[in-house]
Amino acid sequence: METQFVSSALKIAARLCVLPTLLGMATAAMQAQAPAPEVPDWALPASPTHKQVPPPDNFRRASRNSATPIGIFEGQSDVGGALVPGSSSYDAATGQYTLNSAGYNIWYQRDEFRYLWKKTSGDFSLAADVTFPNAEGFGDRKAVLVFRQSLDDDAKAAMVGQHGAGMIHLAYRSDPGVMMKDLEYRFTGLLTGVHAKRIGIEKHGDQFAIFISLQGEPMHQFGPPITLHFDEPFYVGIGFCSHLPATVDTAVISNVVFENSAGKVH
Repeated sequence: METQFVSSALKIAARLCVLPTLLGMATAAMQAQAPAPEVPDWALPASPTHKQVPPPDNFRRASRNSATPIGIFEGQSDVGGALVPGSSSYDAATGQYTLNSAGYNIWYQRDEFRYLWKKTSGDFSLAADVTFPNAEGFGDRKAVLVFRQSLDDDAKAAMVGQHGAGMIHLAYRSDPGVMMKDLEYRFTGLLTGVHAKRIGIEKHGDQFAIFISLQGEPMHQFGPPITLHFDEPFYVGIGFCSHLPATVDTAVISNVVFENSAGKVH
């Protein structure tokens, strides 16, 4: 009797050990059979045979928001609900934030990107180093330091963006749902192809200015500021967009200066 009991127990244990493996195999099979996200033509990136255009009028997609703190930030979002969810991690030892995100763009009348944020008021200084681990990523992917009135995909916004191909811009959306505008900076001559060592943005009242260190020199303002009013409180933080609607890429943002005061960019 005792032998039969032990034998039965061993059989049950064996089945229980196999069950997680079977469940994992079933989940993998379902994922493999899941259709790829359907990307609308307007969201496809520019290519020799295709031009990206603005989204259709009134096109919206809800953001996915989480009040889960990460590093110095209060929460994180997939603004605009990209077709493939993003993710974020923070290494306290190195001070590096790793942002993984798909998303067709941060531009036009609405945005899709991974955003780490804090809700705040007053003047602000924000600066960081940006690197792109994948050297083969899309040229117009962008890491951003960004102020937003809300977490909606079409929110009023002001941002500094570092593009994969090297361009830097100070961009803004003056009201919800309107076309974004920018001041663009491209470097030529001996600096062709240079990626700025460090980028920054300062809010001083309703003035927003871009700061840059190209090769490690002290941060300095580039060009004139833009004027844009935000109601308080607003959101401020860091973000990344692959510029590929359903393909995840990665940006690493580090050495972040995050000061609730103007004049602190360094």
